[in-house]
Amino acid sequence: MTVYQEKFINVNEYSRPGMKLTQVRKLVLHYTANNGSGAENHYKYFGNLKDRYASAHIFVDKDEALNIVPLNEVAYHANDVQKYVNGQPYRGVSELKPNANYLSIGVEMCLEKDGSFHKDTIERTENVFVELCKKFKLDPITDIVRHFDITSKNCPAPWVKDTDKFIDFKKAVKAKLNGKEDVKVEPVKEEVKSEVVTTPSKPTSNTSTTSYKGKRLECVYAGSDGVNFYSKASWDKKFKVGIVTKGLGFPTIVDKVKVDGSDMYKVQNSKGVTYYITASSKYVKVEGELTKTSTTTTKKTETKKETPKKKYIQLPKTSDSWRVYPLDKAPTKGNEKGFLNPKKFGGLEYEILGTPQANVYTIKSGDFGKVNIYGATSTGAKIVTK
Repeated sequence: MTVYQEKFINVNEYSRPGMKLTQVRKLVLHYTANNGSGAENHYKYFGNLKDRYASAHIFVDKDEALNIVPLNEVAYHANDVQKYVNGQPYRGVSELKPNANYLSIGVEMCLEKDGSFHKDTIERTENVFVELCKKFKLDPITDIVRHFDITSKNCPAPWVKDTDKFIDFKKAVKAKLNGKEDVKVEPVKEEVKSEVVTTPSKPTSNTSTTSYKGKRLECVYAGSDGVNFYSKASWDKKFKVGIVTKGLGFPTIVDKVKVDGSDMYKVQNSKGVTYYITASSKYVKVEGELTKTSTTTTKKTETKKETPKKKYIQLPKTSDSWRVYPLDKAPTKGNEKGFLNPKKFGGLEYEILGTPQANVYTIKSGDFGKVNIYGATSTGAKIVTK
């Protein structure tokens, strides 16, 4: 018997578009930010939504869990834009690019009147995720992410503020999934760039020098994707635990080992937990060492960013009227800010500054400034990259 009840809202433009998911790669944890309102209240709210695009698949409170959008359909839950990086919307989970709504399931936790999660809500949500992990063959440790991890939105706020509680949640799901009482994990951050992935071979100790032992290791790589660290002496992605970014690191280097021809440092965090990280001076330095390559690394990173490919929307020269909408309103008839005239100019082309939802693009026009337009392929619009 399933731990959630299917109670689907009707197909509609704003909360259940009826489009099929491409794949389920991740499970996304949210919170409702609506104190004292349970799953049934949210079922009614999203079933009557008419002023914005939003929804999730499942809502959980202390008494029940309601599945309001079928698990093979799109829900509008994790493609918002909170900030831009290099002119593109920030997306922190690479597996969910370009649009998490087509590649994930969204689960919302309801709040008590005091803004807290009831213990029964947490337990029921754990059980929901156990069932979803089984259904989609996902790993709770690597495949449960927060809304925050994807777009940087403060959601679920209590577990953005206290990451340890989110880690504990994933541990509990993993334990229930495996039928075990205790699972030890460290925070998992999604990668943008990974180390070389090869079949791991048995590590060998490198004893050519011991000057690094007992010293602090610090990341010197300036890229926003950070440097991966692993639970085992391996470059294999499946052993990746998280990333460190410039200025951060580990307090103690224990040893240096060679893995598949490349050096890794064996390090420990402040709690004595052991990890492995690249020993390349391009990415890390030992306490007291001069950073000879850090400037070069930064320049390489910047060079890559000088000529990024951009996406543009092209409006057909056959159209003499194309609606544009304010950023804070739904792109529906009656909300338009004005009209573009592609035909007058033999067609128009705009750089895409954001994609707030499927087939809706943020552009900047000379007449209206920054606005949204609707550009599904059925309209004749084309999306190009150059």
